[in-house]
Amino acid sequence: MDYITHILIIIGIYVILAKSLNLIMGFSGLISVAHSAFYGIGAYVSALMTLKYESSFFVTLLCVIVINSLLGIILIIPSFKVEKQYFLFITFAFQVIVFNTLNNWIELTGGAMGISGIPPLVLINWKILSRYEYLLLIGVFVFIICLVCGLIVKSPFNRVLKAIREDEVLALTLGKNIIIYKMTIFAIGSSIAGIAGILYAHYISFIDPGSFTVMESIFIISIVIIGGAGSYWGPVLGAILLVLFPEILRFIGFPSSIAANLRQILYGVLLVTFIMWKPQGLIGSYKFFLRNAK
Repeated sequence: MDYITHILIIIGIYVILAKSLNLIMGFSGLISVAHSAFYGIGAYVSALMTLKYESSFFVTLLCVIVINSLLGIILIIPSFKVEKQYFLFITFAFQVIVFNTLNNWIELTGGAMGISGIPPLVLINWKILSRYEYLLLIGVFVFIICLVCGLIVKSPFNRVLKAIREDEVLALTLGKNIIIYKMTIFAIGSSIAGIAGILYAHYISFIDPGSFTVMESIFIISIVIIGGAGSYWGPVLGAILLVLFPEILRFIGFPSSIAANLRQILYGVLLVTFIMWKPQGLIGSYKFFLRNAK
């Protein structure tokens, strides 16, 4: 039962990550491979604040939201000067910078050895010790974030984002300030990714730069694309399928060393397949890569 609880917790974390990236990719039309960086920043800020300053959960949460929001806004600024496809390389550079900072700033982050002994989360007087309690906490956060994303999807704000995604020039002629809209959605998406980092760090109790690589960003992108970019339930479905997939390989009987490599190969095949033949994903409606290829 602990194993199932663990899988559900990991699914919940990736649902949060996928929902946050879907706000950026699915609604504004910007491809970002920096999502793992924001995920890692949230994890490291939370771990360091808790270990060094014994910061409370809510103070840490506020700091992560502020830091990731500011970094997200800074990162989105170059998109106003370049085409969407070139913005991809800017986010890639940011991801590499963050990874190398985490890997080489040994005095602060522990370098490749990471940070261990991260204590359990404490909410007011509730110290979360068991996996069942943690699953409950993850469930609450997934519900809140899905609710927030749902409100965004149904709001006039999202309609403007879709207009920007489809045709920025048209949105400008309608008098929409695309700079503010892009900054806002990127700040929201980056902040939510940081929240996932907080939950991950305190659940695993150990973090290292290897958990926040470019490959992790690509995995999150795969969840969004396969589930369906621009869809409300697509990221949830994608997270469930792609997290469960390697577990199925283990049940089939593949050794762990083979299953890990085979998983990466099959993820790549799935991603290419969906981009070429079903770019709207399983339950999405927006053909992301076909639109951006025009």
